[in-house]
Amino acid sequence: MNNVFSKAAIWLVIALVLFTVFKQFDNRSTSSGNAVPYSEFLDDVRNGRIKSVVISDTTGTADITAVTVDDRRIRTTGTYLDRGLVGDLVSYGVKFDVKPREEQSFLMSVFVSWFPMLLLIGVWVFFMRQMQGGGKGGAFSFGKSRARMIDENNNQITFADVAGCDEAKEEVQELVDFLRDPSRFQKLGGRIPRGVLMVGSPGTGKTLLAKAIAGEAKVPFFSISGSDFVEMFVGVGAARVRDMFENAKKQAPCIIFIDEIDAVGRQRGAGLGGGNDEREQTLNQMLVEMDGFETNQGIIVIAATNRPDVLDPALLRPGRFDRQVVVPLPDIRGREQILNVHMRKVPISQDVKADIIARGTPGFSGADLANLVNEAALFAARRAARLVEMVDFEKAKDKIIMGAERRSIVMPEEERRNTAYHESGHAIVARMLPKTDPVHKVTIIPRGRALGVTMQLPTEDRYSMDRTRMLNMISMLFGGRIAEELFMNQMTTGASNDFERATSLARDMVTRYGMSDVLGPMVYAENEGEIFLGRSITKTTHVSEETMRKVDMEIRKIIDDQYAVARKILEDNRDKVEAMTKALLEWETIDADQIDDIINGLPPRPPKEPGSNKPSAPTGSSGPQIQPTPSDVPEAPAA
Repeated sequence: MNNVFSKAAIWLVIALVLFTVFKQFDNRSTSSGNAVPYSEFLDDVRNGRIKSVVISDTTGTADITAVTVDDRRIRTTGTYLDRGLVGDLVSYGVKFDVKPREEQSFLMSVFVSWFPMLLLIGVWVFFMRQMQGGGKGGAFSFGKSRARMIDENNNQITFADVAGCDEAKEEVQELVDFLRDPSRFQKLGGRIPRGVLMVGSPGTGKTLLAKAIAGEAKVPFFSISGSDFVEMFVGVGAARVRDMFENAKKQAPCIIFIDEIDAVGRQRGAGLGGGNDEREQTLNQMLVEMDGFETNQGIIVIAATNRPDVLDPALLRPGRFDRQVVVPLPDIRGREQILNVHMRKVPISQDVKADIIARGTPGFSGADLANLVNEAALFAARRAARLVEMVDFEKAKDKIIMGAERRSIVMPEEERRNTAYHESGHAIVARMLPKTDPVHKVTIIPRGRALGVTMQLPTEDRYSMDRTRMLNMISMLFGGRIAEELFMNQMTTGASNDFERATSLARDMVTRYGMSDVLGPMVYAENEGEIFLGRSITKTTHVSEETMRKVDMEIRKIIDDQYAVARKILEDNRDKVEAMTKALLEWETIDADQIDDIINGLPPRPPKEPGSNKPSAPTGSSGPQIQPTPSDVPEAPAA
């Protein structure tokens, strides 16, 4: 009814405007004629050239329309101060008539006087209605929900498309069962969670899992980002929250998915707006709305974030987001499943083994693996191949982990030799020490910002580090600089990042992990990574200067000891360093088999052919260790 009224009002306004315009043109057409000066008109009257005259009464003047003896129509404007005009017309025998003044109609007078005010009121009412919630579109739809709804018939994503997070799928399976048959739970008095918070690193598949829940249950899926609630106008975010839940109630049972909820759900009281800023109003409205619907309505709110530590505690209490589902980085089996899902979309050669690729991609997320398959397909397309082969996956893996090659860079021979010795130092120390990850590949081809890279891959899943492994890692980091000193008699800026990592690792051992015999199992580090204003603004230090001096001495002792260990290894294995450096200068890149030959005192075998199908990646899944060499940017060298 309101729509019909508004349309009728709009057409009425248009009709009135057109009527006024046409009336003006009509008046002009009726009074049309050749305009002449008043003096010329008087001369024509006295000379007998005027046959008839019509005088129209207007305000203060006389609009005169005359017809000449040759039937030509002329028009002029006179004044009533000229009393002799009528006498002249009578004297010269001119027929004349006087029309009375046309009074403006009552309707027209009301229209002219009230139309601007009515138009202003109408525009104001229209804007106010548009700014309220409900509906879609319009330039002034600030308070309307921006959630994009995917119909149950258009959502083809199921649990078969989600891999690498079996535990998370098991936790949300009951959501699917509830949405399919709510009465089964309600008969027993069971209450399905109103909200589910998905926590995980970027790229682990949180959004995909939420879509899969809706696809499995065949229910509508509302998707919105946390930043879509926040607007420059105060109160708009709260209005959008209200409108989103109103639309969801109409489509129940359904799923509301809020991506990156930390954009709007941060802890209150931390901002500088005094509790009245837009973000906090939006959060307050969301808290109220999540308490405002019953569990039997079938609305489930799913939110995703990679920063659960900054969320407001009221958002996580039972009754709101009372269930947290962790979507972790996939292990070796999960990576294999994810690769199989993405490999279905590209033509794969028979030599491609997903399990081998999974072992060679430790620490990769689902998004990283999808990017790996895409990069491999691009490499295959560049060489005009019809199938994606294993060599394409090797090139894609090296590009993602180590960076793109920069073969066009012009490097002096001395710096090239220094890079080769630097990388050889890293690799030899890593191979000679126990509890270090195997060296997978060493290259002196510039990649990214680094002039060379030593790449290590772990042999098994690892979720923690022991003291011996961390000490050996420090020694390995020092191997590059020591090799430069022993064989090139120089020091370069390329080892600065190695020193930063080694110092940071030693400091964490002493201050965070309690791995110091002198200081014992006590934490001395401050939480320097906390950027949340509301929690860390009143932070105080509870460590004395004497204790900090002991901490510095212990860090120094660890660094000096491991530096000596690395130096002794390189001095005892000078021949191996020279052999590896010679191989690097000749072939630029050596793999694990060639490194084994050098360690065993054998001449290194030639590099494999580009089309070789033999896998060279060792097993592993905890994360690659990359030791780049001197960077060409001294101010910020790569590791």
